Amino acid sequence: MSAEKFFNLVRSPLKFRLFLLSKLPSAFFSGVRVRYADEQKAVVTIPYKWFSTNPFRSTYFACLSMAAEMSTGILAMAHTYNEDPPVSMLVLKIEGKFSKKATGISTFTCDDGGMVKQVIREAAASGKGTVVTMRSVGVNKDGEIVAEFAITFSFKVKSNSV
Repeated sequence: MSAEKFFNLVRSPLKFRLFLLSKLPSAFFSGVRVRYADEQKAVVTIPYKWFSTNPFRSTYFACLSMAAEMSTGILAMAHTYNEDPPVSMLVLKIEGKFSKKATGISTFTCDDGGMVKQVIREAAASGKGTVVTMRSVGVNKDGEIVAEFAITFSFKVKSNSV
């Protein structure tokens, strides 16, 4: 039920944009947007525009990384939202592979929600840290892959809760 409450916040354009502006201003100004999110899947876009461009007339790799991480992070945050006991999350590693210049809107999709939910439940039940690698694939408007990311998260019960 907590995940659904979290997704309701994410689906509210005003509330989520205020969150981005206050907590992730670079994502706000780059134009990162959550287009779809449920317990299994998240879809995030990043446009090619002045704030997200590089000198080679494509989307800056850091902006692509930001959108990919958000597609995985939204799922992770949803499944840790209001958990009892509270579970912390940390990005341990991010790996990217770039296949094509991103010159328009890039859409990143992660459908590892079920997997991350299970890992978070294991961390909460055992009190031990767990690690999971989630995958996000970015495509252009023609459906061609522009980048693929593997983002490794660590989850553990917050120390003041044990």
